[in-house]
Amino acid sequence: MSTAEERADSDLQSWAEVTPDAARRLLLAAVEAFAERGYHATTTRDIASRAGMSPAALYIHYKTKEELLHRISRIGHEKALEILRTAARREGSATERLADAVSSFVRWHARGRTTARVVQYELDSLGPDARAEILALRRQVDAEVRGIIEEGAASGEFDVLDVQGTTLAVLSLCIDVARWFNVDGPRTPEEIGELYADLVLRMVGAKKAGHGVGKAEGQGRIPADGPGPRGR
Repeated sequence: MSTAEERADSDLQSWAEVTPDAARRLLLAAVEAFAERGYHATTTRDIASRAGMSPAALYIHYKTKEELLHRISRIGHEKALEILRTAARREGSATERLADAVSSFVRWHARGRTTARVVQYELDSLGPDARAEILALRRQVDAEVRGIIEEGAASGEFDVLDVQGTTLAVLSLCIDVARWFNVDGPRTPEEIGELYADLVLRMVGAKKAGHGVGKAEGQGRIPADGPGPRGR
């Protein structure tokens, strides 16, 4: 794991940038509630109760429930962008950088699956202004991955006919990990990251696909029972 990714992952766990402590507790409670119940089914009373506070205390730090979601989404997207930007701008071939970007992005979604589910799947719950801000961050995320694929296609490392479509497919594959990853399943975030890096390199027709990823015995094979909870 890169230093930047370790820092981003650690910050996500503690939400250290959120102060004071009461605001952080409310934000963590909101993450759990939104992931479990969905944004619209969650009330401010639910969030305050999880944080061990009164509903009135919530409004001292957040004017609305949407403000909580907006802050969660913004911080989460900024962390994801940092991970991809670090991988995209490291030294190495397009093949190496794409593998690093995918494995890092997948590990982030697996380790922080509760947060990632809220960050990635509650976008439409935001109002127009907040949604526009998050969409701008998403475009930057898209641009980092698309840039690597474009470079690989231009250099002859990748065989890609539709860069934009392939970028969408790669990001969708990584993001979906937050939906199904099971901490009690047979694969670790690191194993899933290596498997997905190998799958993506094959997707883009990388000449070195399969080299240096998924080396462990049995690693890289999707279980016969498919993508159900125990299949992970």
